[in-house]
Amino acid sequence: MCNSNVKSAGVAQIDGRPVLQPAGNRVAPPPEAARPLKKSLHKSLSMPASFDNNAAACAAARPAPENARAAAAAAAAASLLPPATPASMTARATKAAAAAVAAEKSRTIKARKPGAVLPVVTFAALDAFEPAGSIAAAQREHAAQAQAQRKMRIAHYGRTASFSRVEGRVGATATAAEPVPTSPPGHDEKRCSFITPYSDPAYVAYHDEEWGVPVHDDELLFEMLTLSGVQVGADWTSILKKRHLYREAFSGFDVDAVAKYTEKQMASLSADFGLDLSTVRGTVNNACRILEVRRDFGSLDKYVWAFVNNKPLSPGYKYSRKIPVKTSKSESISKDMVRRGFRFVGPTVIHSFMQAVGLTNDHLVSCPRHRACSTAAAGGRAN
Repeated sequence: MCNSNVKSAGVAQIDGRPVLQPAGNRVAPPPEAARPLKKSLHKSLSMPASFDNNAAACAAARPAPENARAAAAAAAAASLLPPATPASMTARATKAAAAAVAAEKSRTIKARKPGAVLPVVTFAALDAFEPAGSIAAAQREHAAQAQAQRKMRIAHYGRTASFSRVEGRVGATATAAEPVPTSPPGHDEKRCSFITPYSDPAYVAYHDEEWGVPVHDDELLFEMLTLSGVQVGADWTSILKKRHLYREAFSGFDVDAVAKYTEKQMASLSADFGLDLSTVRGTVNNACRILEVRRDFGSLDKYVWAFVNNKPLSPGYKYSRKIPVKTSKSESISKDMVRRGFRFVGPTVIHSFMQAVGLTNDHLVSCPRHRACSTAAAGGRAN
């Protein structure tokens, strides 16, 4: 129920909007000092003058409100209406837009003419918008380095300066390349391909003087058989460097002397020369077996050379990768020696033994030693 004592004669405003309240709870109107500020703010919005005229016309056209509530609603509705734009201002804006479009079109046409210079649009560097150490900055730096390396490689194609990769960067070295070790006089690069300029001198000397040369001395045959057996799992260079130790330990590979070694002597040799005890025992055992072969064939020389009819095999390999690690001939010799009680005489060991003592001439046909070994086999002497 409405209280008849409450009068709605006044209209209060909150945030610039009219609010109808009872007379006993009215909100005080804004002070007079705030009114000029509201007017100045209204003027700063550059509202067209026609807005006031339109608002006045609308107010005149509407019927007079019956009470203060209707007047407040009308004022609120009038404040929400969009400002009206004069026709003269609309036409002026349209003409300005058309002129701008025409000017842009004319500049484009002029730029397309032959000889015209197109404007270059420059953007700010991306580094200014990315913090240091970001992923994008790192990727961009990596791409710049790759481009610089590519240009450097292209610039030095075909030149004699050597290149080196240091810390991921490619650059031409200022100094000349390291001199490549030269071969001994009388030998050229056509020697067996497994002999390189960086091969050990002892191995090179063995290749040039002993490997593939026919051997007919029992003591040297015994030595090569022993070295071929201990070479399994190692390389010839290391074995050749210890060759003097084996000769001293086994009395210069005297078959008769080695065959008489006792168990105490074998243990002492193993400790004194740092040799494997099984290797020492196997060598002593082979010396005993050689004595048996001498009784059957007269000498170890006649026994081993009978397998090739006293004529070295000459396969004539052109490439070192074609040289096998064992052959059918080495397998047959291995089987017979195993049957006679020899130790460390597998097919691979026997093939290495055959190469060392000249039972097979496995020098490449391009190697000068191939012909020399063939001549030595034919004439019964080594060059």
